[in-house]
Amino acid sequence: MQAARTLFARQGIDNTRINAITDEADVGFGSFYNHFESKAAIVEAVLIETVAAHGAAVDAATAQLDDPAEVIAAAHRHFVRLADRDPEWAWLVVRADVSHQVVVAALGPFAERDVRRGVEARRLSVADERIALYGAGGALLGLMRAILDGQAPEDADIHHAEGVLRLLGLTSGDAAEVARRPLPPLR
Repeated sequence: MQAARTLFARQGIDNTRINAITDEADVGFGSFYNHFESKAAIVEAVLIETVAAHGAAVDAATAQLDDPAEVIAAAHRHFVRLADRDPEWAWLVVRADVSHQVVVAALGPFAERDVRRGVEARRLSVADERIALYGAGGALLGLMRAILDGQAPEDADIHHAEGVLRLLGLTSGDAAEVARRPLPPLR
């Protein structure tokens, strides 16, 4: 899995062959099929593992926060900062053809829950939760790509979180204040 993750991030999924994965992992070609039925299966497994692990870490770190808007801002800021700290991971997510489906599957339940909590608490206001989530997720992936290309400012995480919160119905003032709160430490 680590060999596949490294190669997918370095050269893209389409440019990575199974034999390159087995060579990088220093295992026999045939042993690949003892664990995965196809290249698509390992792509999905690598993405789910990496995205879900980060989602669970953010969920644990934000569990003590009472403000649903702050939870959402902290999650988005974490993933923006992660793109800068771990470019290999970010390239994997950005380059993967299936990243949208995997990201939705791995992070969607957290995001849906957080937006729903915000709407139920009347802290957030969106016409359609699903559309708002797709908009926020698309903006996150776009910003991750900008970070990888060296095109994002140092405080991109704050500006992104502020924009997402405005997308979710917070006023400009509230969004700016929440987006600038200290981040809870990841465990």
